[in-house]
Amino acid sequence: MTSLTADTILAAYRMGIFPMADSAEDDELFWVEPERRGIFPLDDFHVPKRLAKTIRRMPFEVTVNTAFRRVMRECAAPRGEDNGTWINDTILELYGELHDRGFAHSVECWKDGELVGGLYGVAFESVFCGESMFTRVTDASKIALVYLVARLIHGGYTLLDAQFITPHLATFGAREISRAEYLVRLKNALQSEGNFYSLPAGLTGSEILQSITQTS
Repeated sequence: MTSLTADTILAAYRMGIFPMADSAEDDELFWVEPERRGIFPLDDFHVPKRLAKTIRRMPFEVTVNTAFRRVMRECAAPRGEDNGTWINDTILELYGELHDRGFAHSVECWKDGELVGGLYGVAFESVFCGESMFTRVTDASKIALVYLVARLIHGGYTLLDAQFITPHLATFGAREISRAEYLVRLKNALQSEGNFYSLPAGLTGSEILQSITQTS
């Protein structure tokens, strides 16, 4: 994939396609359009009871877009037994450009001034495509996800794309739909505009949870 630009990537997302690399060392990217697509239904997002209790205690400072490139680098770092990553230098550069232009965002969790978890993704119209997340402290990435969902709901987003389902994401209500259904949802979501910055600052953990009704 040569001469790839940020504009090309954004156009691909609007068609339901996204890029990946085989590894961090591979300079080439390839396009992905899953037959089965993972999504989070924003009107049926589930916060596990134990996690909700943690959020009410506010263990982290949660910020938005204060360390986008650091979050990407953390997501690209080797972790656990699986040392591979699909985030190469080209992705780091082009998604950094999307962020600078307002089309990619991060949510960060901090503890004692240290970045301990977060996530990032691509946003356009009323769509947010989650790309990757990382955690250095228990529950940090999960709390970043909950705060993201609260922000998307408040901002009028209608589609949260998870790309691929994992057992971890399924605990929050993520589910698989067909490619055809995803494209219908995507087309509808392109007809409205979300506001990523409409969530008031300084909300308590309880107030964040109140905007996400599914807890058990």
